[in-house]
Amino acid sequence: MADQFATVMRRFRLRAGLTQEALAQRSGVSVSTIRGMETGKRRNPQLTSVRQLAAALGLTDGEQDELLAAATGRPVAATPVPRQLPAPPAPFAGRQDVLDQVGTAGISVISGAGGIGKSWLALHWAHRNAARFPDGQLFVDLRGFSPGSAPMDPAAAVRGFLDALGVEPSRLPADPHAQAAMFRGLVADRRVLLVLDNAADTAQVVPLLPGTGTCAVVVTSRSTLTGLITGHGAHHMSVGTLTADEASSVLTARLGSARVEAEPDAAAELIGRCGGFPLALSIVAGRACVQPHLTLAALALELRESTLDALDDIDPAASLPAVLSSSHRALTAEQAEVFSLLAIAPGPDISLPAAMRLTGLGEHRTRTVLRALTQASLVVQDANGRYRMHDLIRRYAADLAGDTSDALQRLLGFYAHTAAAADTVVETHRHLIDLAPSGATPLPMPDIGTAMTWFIAEHANLLAAQRVAAERGHHARAWEIAWGLNNFHYRQGHRHDQLSAWRTGAASAAHLDPLSLALALRLLGRALVVLGHNEEAIAHMQRALELAEEQGDAPHQGHAHYTLASAWEREGEDRKALDHARQALTVYRSIGQAAWEGNALNAVGWFHARLGEHDAALEHCHTALALYRRIEDLAGQAQTLDSLGFTEHQRGTYAEAIGHYQEAVALYRVLGNVVETADTLERLGDSHFAVRERAEARSAWEEALELYRQQGRTEEASLLEKRLT
Repeated sequence: MADQFATVMRRFRLRAGLTQEALAQRSGVSVSTIRGMETGKRRNPQLTSVRQLAAALGLTDGEQDELLAAATGRPVAATPVPRQLPAPPAPFAGRQDVLDQVGTAGISVISGAGGIGKSWLALHWAHRNAARFPDGQLFVDLRGFSPGSAPMDPAAAVRGFLDALGVEPSRLPADPHAQAAMFRGLVADRRVLLVLDNAADTAQVVPLLPGTGTCAVVVTSRSTLTGLITGHGAHHMSVGTLTADEASSVLTARLGSARVEAEPDAAAELIGRCGGFPLALSIVAGRACVQPHLTLAALALELRESTLDALDDIDPAASLPAVLSSSHRALTAEQAEVFSLLAIAPGPDISLPAAMRLTGLGEHRTRTVLRALTQASLVVQDANGRYRMHDLIRRYAADLAGDTSDALQRLLGFYAHTAAAADTVVETHRHLIDLAPSGATPLPMPDIGTAMTWFIAEHANLLAAQRVAAERGHHARAWEIAWGLNNFHYRQGHRHDQLSAWRTGAASAAHLDPLSLALALRLLGRALVVLGHNEEAIAHMQRALELAEEQGDAPHQGHAHYTLASAWEREGEDRKALDHARQALTVYRSIGQAAWEGNALNAVGWFHARLGEHDAALEHCHTALALYRRIEDLAGQAQTLDSLGFTEHQRGTYAEAIGHYQEAVALYRVLGNVVETADTLERLGDSHFAVRERAEARSAWEEALELYRQQGRTEEASLLEKRLT
């Protein structure tokens, strides 16, 4: 009896928001008496004191009866146990990582884009864990982002909870704050689960929070609700898309395995085009169920032709555009503009510096807007600090974009100029080109490491930017980006990307001047040589030479001869290759370009070595190495050391070959040139093997093999694998 009275007494006091001291002052009952009542030590409380406390607490007649019944040991009227959870979602798949985190703190916030499945996840968890909350489960849709309706006033949600807890209308205080206090008092010390679905912001949630830790709260929102996290210690979980396997499980559960297995390719396309977005997948599955005569291939075709139209519906709850529209309406004008601009940015993601150039805003404003879009779950920031959109959200945002030509040109200019700046660091003695002016300041590139890191991070975006530039007729930018990527592609072994970039670059250069076209054709030819398309390569290189001769441009003539040498080498025509290398050397010497002269000297030496003319090879290569060291050209030193290693190996002086190869590998590593590192490692292994250093040979070959595999060089990898077995 005493324990029951203590629980009821404490609940009413906490609901009233009074300390024991404040209640004592208001009621005239001593603090020690109140403390004894609430701890259960005062087992026979005087009814006079109980009535004084009831009056001080402002209890209704019914509540006073409950308090007196608890004091005298009479049965207390049972408080209703609410069971408000909607039906659990079916089918449900995946999300185990998030499910494991829900409920680990008093307040769990599940955030994500509209239609991503937050409510399904919360309800799935709530039904699975309902037994942990025997005093009831409360649920409310706060309509924070519901199409066609305003967010619910939290006072209305409180009144709904009080009704569910059995509070008679006559007992409700008029003031909303008093009602919230009453709600907190009713659930104090009880094990109740509250599911607050579709919250607009923190202010909408706070009045609904219980005052004690015995309850659990699960909140879903398109916003991250940082106020709950920082001010109330909530645990935040972000919900992403379903994996392909999880999406397949959902589709199969909805349509049946027979229908999915009958059209596996169409089913796979549906899953792919929905992109793991649960609402999109549910819409597609619903249409297939409503129209059983419709083939999955027909549904896939409709998605292929017009994705967002195919995912629209007159029922806003079953329309992805309507769901996204409600998120869009919550944005400020500036946020909405940036949201649309991000959708037209080429590539899978965007960095903060690139977003600054795209939007034309400063760093602070750009960061602030991106943070707001991230908190609205319209944009995701990954572990590397880069921002990306789901494909379906991107399509929706792109449809809202107005004239984006200036923004796109700023971004293309930023990519082209920063790629050029990075390439200049990677290849310090490269023939520079004049880039079209840009209103966007490029990033500084202080060293090779910074440049290569930037190239790696932006590679996919640069390729996408080049394609967009060519499609939109920005031909100068298209070929500039190909030029900026050239050395990165070569050093990282991106052979197919290199070829694709230069096919686009050459097509765009045809709209420019003859020398730009000559440069593009020459480097297109070089990309073709690497992949073994020698006949086409020689044709392009020969045309590049003709254009350079027509324009009377000596540097381009020299470059054309230099690349023709590599093409004839691949054809096994080392004598022709040597002839072109000599012509390149003559041209470079005539114009006084030391780095280019070094390239030609090394090439002449290399072809002499391939022809077995070792003395001439050593003479030219040593001259090239001295020149490169004088001008501090690390790339030139590395390639010449490799040539010297090759020559010494051919002469049978293996110790000298090993020394040269080891120096070359060390320099290639500094330069981030994984292609030449692999080639030189294989030759280093050959020299070790020649002097019976089997362990050293195997170590070098195994590392070369791994690099070949990473670069997709299957032919080289296959040949080396045979040697290692």
